Amino acid sequence: MQLNCKIVPFVIIDMIYRKISNVLLSLMQKYPAINLTGPRQSGKTTLVRELLKDHRYFSLENPDIRLFAEDDPRGFIRSAGERFILDEVQNAPELFSYLQQVIDDGIPNGSIILLGSQSFLVNERISQSLAGRVANLKLLPFSNRELQAANLLPDGLNRLLFSGGYPRLYKEQMHPAEFFPHYIETYLQHDVRLIKNIGDISAFNRLMRLCAGRVGNMLNLSTLAGDANLSVNTVKSWLSVLEASYIVFFIHPYSPNVNRRWVKMPKLYFYDTGLACALLNIESDRQIDNFYMKGNMFENMIFSELLKERYNNGLNAQFYFMRDAKGNEVDCVIEKAGETVFLEIKMSDTLLPAHQKSIRLFRKEYPALSTDYVVYSGTEEVIYHNIRYCNWKNVDKI
Repeated sequence: MQLNCKIVPFVIIDMIYRKISNVLLSLMQKYPAINLTGPRQSGKTTLVRELLKDHRYFSLENPDIRLFAEDDPRGFIRSAGERFILDEVQNAPELFSYLQQVIDDGIPNGSIILLGSQSFLVNERISQSLAGRVANLKLLPFSNRELQAANLLPDGLNRLLFSGGYPRLYKEQMHPAEFFPHYIETYLQHDVRLIKNIGDISAFNRLMRLCAGRVGNMLNLSTLAGDANLSVNTVKSWLSVLEASYIVFFIHPYSPNVNRRWVKMPKLYFYDTGLACALLNIESDRQIDNFYMKGNMFENMIFSELLKERYNNGLNAQFYFMRDAKGNEVDCVIEKAGETVFLEIKMSDTLLPAHQKSIRLFRKEYPALSTDYVVYSGTEEVIYHNIRYCNWKNVDKI
C-alpha cells in the first residue's frame, strides 16, 4: 500500500514558501520513513504539520510523552497510529530499534516522519537501526529566494547579513536583538548538554564566539585552542558539537591530483550570518558597513545559500575551495557531473576584471568545461571571457 501524497506546485508555510516541500512529498511515496534534520527553529515542525495534517504529532521534548516512549516503546508506537510525526526524536534514542521492527513489518510508505535538531545523534541511530529504510533531508533557515518570493527579503544587503534567515524573525517581525540572545541561551543550556556532557558552558560560549570571528578563514586548531584557553582535543570535540547541531559547517580544500602543494585545513562558516553577527555583538545593520569582516560575512552567506539550494532539492553538497601553498585561491569549487565549476565571491558593487584573476590563474592548468562565475554584490549580469558575473540574489541558479 502506498501513501497517496499529491505533489503540489508550491506550499506556503505561514505565508512563506518552503522549496523542500515537494521533495519531501515525493520521497514519502518511496520510503516508509523520512528523517528531516536541521537547526533548532529552522521551520521543520511547522513544515510537516502544515503538509501532513493526517499524521499525528508527538514532541519528545514533552516530558510526559518522552517518559511514555522510554518506558513502553512498543506501546507508544502502537498508540501513535498508522501515520505519525516524532519531533526532537534524538531525545528518545531507544525508539529507533522498535521503529525498525515496525518498518520491517511492512508499513505504507510515508507513514513515519522523524524530526531532529542534532544530526549526529539522529544519524548515528539511523545508521545503526534504519539504514536503507529512511530518506534523509535537511532543512535550513529561509533561503534568500524563499524570502524574496514572500516579499520579505530585507532591504539592503547589510540588513540581510545582520538578520539571517531564521523563520521566527520574520513570522513575529522581530529585531535580531530580540531573537538571537534567547536562541543562543536555549542552545547552550539545552542542545549542547544533550549532545555532550560539557561542564563549562561559558568556555563553550567563548569558543563559539571565537569561531564567529573566524568566518571564511582557514581553521587553525592550535591557534583557536590557544585563544580559547582550551586543549586542541577539546576544541575538536566541541567543534563537532557545533557542527552536529547545525551551527557551523566546514568547506574542505579541493586537491587535484597534480604535482602541486595544496593547503589541508578547512574553512569555517556559520549556517546563518545573523547568528554569527549576534555572537560578534553586532547590534545593528549599520555596523556592517564599517565591519572589517563584511566581505567574510558576504562569502558566508553565499556558501549558505548554495547549501540551501542543494538541500532543498534533496541533494548532497559538493563544495570546496582551492588554495595552493603560494596563497593563490579560488573561493569555491563546485563538482558537477564530472566537471568542476570555479566561483569567486566578491563583495563589490563594481564589475572588475581583477575579480577573475584567481580563476584565470588556475584555469591555465585545469581547462574549463563550462562557464565559471563571479558572485558579487553588484546588479549587472554579464559574461566576460567565459566567466559570468552573477548578482548574489541569483546564486541559487548556479
